Parts: sequence; C-alpha cells; structure tokens
Amino acid sequence: MKLAAMMRNVPPAVLLSLPLAAGAAEYMEKTPFQLSRAFSPGVVTEGGKIVWVAGQTATRDSQGADIANNFEAQVKQVFSQIDQVLRRAGGSLASVVTMTVFIKEPRYGDRFVEMRKDMFQNGNYPGSALITVSNFARPGIEIEIQAVGVIGDRCSSDQPCSAEGQAKKR
Repeated sequence: MKLAAMMRNVPPAVLLSLPLAAGAAEYMEKTPFQLSRAFSPGVVTEGGKIVWVAGQTATRDSQGADIANNFEAQVKQVFSQIDQVLRRAGGSLASVVTMTVFIKEPRYGDRFVEMRKDMFQNGNYPGSALITVSNFARPGIEIEIQAVGVIGDRCSSDQPCSAEGQAKKR
C-alpha cells in the first residue's frame, strides 16, 4: 500500500501529533517577541518546489462531525488539511514558509498563536500575518488559513542562503 493511501486513513489528530521533519528552508533569527508569537521575521529559500495552498476552512472535521463555530477544532482541522495538500505534493506541514491567517474573533488571536506553536514544534515558524475579519463566506467558519510551502529547497540553517546566515557561519 502506498504511503499516501495509508495516510488518508490516519485521523488528523494522529497526523498532527507526529514529529515534523525539518523543512529545507532557512528561518531567520527571531527576537523573543517573534518567538512568543510563533512567527519568523523571514524565511529564505532558493530552488525547491513551491506549493500555493488555497485558503482552507472547515465546518466539519475529517470524521464528518460538525465543528461549526468551534475555533479550536477548526484550527486543528485546517492545519490537517494544509498538511494533506502538502503531502500530496511531496512535503508536509513543515514545508510551510508563510501563511496568512484570517480569524473572525480577535479574542482567539493568542489561542491561535499557542496552537501554531504546537504545529511547528521545531521552532521553525512560517512568516505570518494574522488578520481579523468581520465574517466569512459561510456561517460557522471561525478561521481561514492560506499558506505557501516550499519542498526540496537547498537553504537550511546548516547551509544558509541569507547574508545574515552566511555571516554567522564565518
């Protein structure tokens, strides 16, 4: 059985609990504030396959349960969907280099940041924007995430492409 076929049968909660492989990208040095908010000031890539992931929303989880108006369940489901798209392209959630996050309720901003830290446990956080919107296209949606992933890039912390990273290696 192919890995992709096997992965379709794995519940998202299990997928999200797996350790993420280090992505091939160089994550620029983060200030304490940037670390606390789980984002990188810049992510440097050179080469690799770019995957533009459409905005992902969810009002049902992968088992079909209703998660309308449930912010935390939607965050988990949306990250799972992004991971699934990137796996189909040969990457994973760890391949995400930038994301634009839209939330309906500003009160969920800090909770989202904490949940994002859990999704990127290696500390290589994507560049990110977190935007509050007044509503979404369908009732019950609390969050939408649009992402860009880079798969097979040649840059990394061990092989920096940025001037900042190259200066540190000298």
